[in-house]
Amino acid sequence: MPDDPIQPPSEQRPSLFLSYARADRPVARRLAAALTAAGYHLWWDNEIEGGAQFASAIADALDRADAVVVLWSAHSVGSDWVRDEAGSGRDRHRLVPLTLDGTPPPLGFRQYHAIDLAHWRGRAGAPEIAAVTRAITTVLGTPQTVATPQRASVSRRQALAAASGAGLVAIGGGAWWGQGHGWWGGATEVASIAVLPFRNLSADPQQAYFAAGLCEEVRAALRRVAGLKVMAAASSEAARDSHDDSRTIADKLGVAYLLDGSVQKSADVVRIGIDLTDGRTGFSRWSTQVDRKLTDIFLIENELATMAAHAMSARLATATPGVGGTSSIAAYDLFLRGRALYDQGKDEAGDRQALADFDGAIAADPRYALAHAARSRSLVTIAGEYAKASELQPLYDQGVAAAQQAIDLAPTLAEGQLAMGQVLLSGKLKPGPARPFFDRAYQLGRSNGEIVRLFALYCSRVGRAADAQAAIAADLILDPLNARSHRASGSIDYAARNYQAAIPPLQRALQLNPLLGNTHALISLCRLQLGDIAGATAEARLEPRATFRLAALAIARFRAGDRAGGRASYDQLVREIGDGAAYQQAEVLAQSGDPAGAFAAIGRALAVGDSGLMYAATDPMLDPLRKTPEFTNLLRRLGYA
Repeated sequence: MPDDPIQPPSEQRPSLFLSYARADRPVARRLAAALTAAGYHLWWDNEIEGGAQFASAIADALDRADAVVVLWSAHSVGSDWVRDEAGSGRDRHRLVPLTLDGTPPPLGFRQYHAIDLAHWRGRAGAPEIAAVTRAITTVLGTPQTVATPQRASVSRRQALAAASGAGLVAIGGGAWWGQGHGWWGGATEVASIAVLPFRNLSADPQQAYFAAGLCEEVRAALRRVAGLKVMAAASSEAARDSHDDSRTIADKLGVAYLLDGSVQKSADVVRIGIDLTDGRTGFSRWSTQVDRKLTDIFLIENELATMAAHAMSARLATATPGVGGTSSIAAYDLFLRGRALYDQGKDEAGDRQALADFDGAIAADPRYALAHAARSRSLVTIAGEYAKASELQPLYDQGVAAAQQAIDLAPTLAEGQLAMGQVLLSGKLKPGPARPFFDRAYQLGRSNGEIVRLFALYCSRVGRAADAQAAIAADLILDPLNARSHRASGSIDYAARNYQAAIPPLQRALQLNPLLGNTHALISLCRLQLGDIAGATAEARLEPRATFRLAALAIARFRAGDRAGGRASYDQLVREIGDGAAYQQAEVLAQSGDPAGAFAAIGRALAVGDSGLMYAATDPMLDPLRKTPEFTNLLRRLGYA
């Protein structure tokens, strides 16, 4: 049966100018035939480099062409004719670059992703030609309305007839034909995309925060689309760092599409190039470049998301700006700087500078709700990681005020609700009052992996085991390469006393991030509960965070009957960390058979507001105290009972 070539979406026949080098004439002839069969009007000349007598005809054809299709190769990159013709298409934003042999395009054209025709064998219905027609459609500014044929031997009529058995996937008011679990019969979801980290092409490497921030804003714009699965940032970044090819990355993440990009910021102009890749074939489905004034920065995220949506053949409602934003460029820039530092979590200096950046953003725009929410979370982090006991409550009070400001300014901002839930739980030790904020954050931010993960951990800590398991399963779909997600999964099983099940996700977390704190310690405690004291001791020694390492070592030694060794580790914990580890001291003393000492340590933890107390309701290390009246009173005081 003959191929069923994809037709352009318009009834009119768009005019294409085909630019190529004479040595590539055989491939150009086959491409011209395929594009003509697809319904395009094509201007091309097999003597394109023949001399100046062709200049007038070429100039006229270029002026009339709706798009310029250029074939880059080892032959054409040195051709002045091809460069000039490609430059005409680039300057009019009508360039569709293809590559025949992987030769890098000349300078001035390398920011445009070229569709790879190296393995194309001349078939009109091949995926490569489908990718070219989609690129042309996007350049022409007309939404794509047809899907790539699944097999050359299946006509469009047969495909539509089979759709009732294969399933329809509805996305934003449009519908895509899917086969089995996905478009291509595998586990990949059609309505899924990973936004890979945007590359910083600016001369100043310090501008990397801007590229990272813009990438996250585009990701956030796509998240607002009901039915579209958007891979979380950490997994997307880990995939990019793997240096795998596009198809391998898409397969690892389980997504149908990859959105890649680059950002070049110079003075008051930002140049952004993005490329949408089909995860099945690895071929570019669409690419574009936009130059915008920084005064237009707030339009770019939605513009790019909408263009990507059209290229995915979906009608996505991304035109409405997200809640909690700002119209101040200065505030936005400071927010991006702060978020980049906060996400790194590198050290105290970085976290405190992030707080200063959020404060600067708020000073520039006091109504910037996202900045208030970020300020709250930053304060909680500083309190939990670096503050002295006497500094905790003032920091937490500021965190509550910042979260409330975010909620007052933008009640439907998931980040604001999450910030309030976090500060009430870990800062004010009020799990009951924190519940409506976590629930609301989850309701508003189900497509955000971080929000889903923190909701899962909250549920685990308050005894909502089923909700915790459901939420962490969703997070692992959204963010499968995030070490924190796997650590959270293991800690949820640990709290549920599923010790054997907890170890594999914790080990996976360490594969992804060998320095992730409180992961070796959790494995140590799981092994301890399974009776493997030697394994628990060895694992505890690998823990990089002193608080968790010393506590786990002390517990393992006490369990082994080495009371002198256990006491030595406990004394070191007290000496080095002090009341900042009062909760961990209570765990050690409970496991050592000293309930009175454990309750005294809990009293110190209550006095300073130790955030470790949020684990008390489900912590296996406090089980020796759990049936006592004192412990029941503790849970009641904390709001768990």
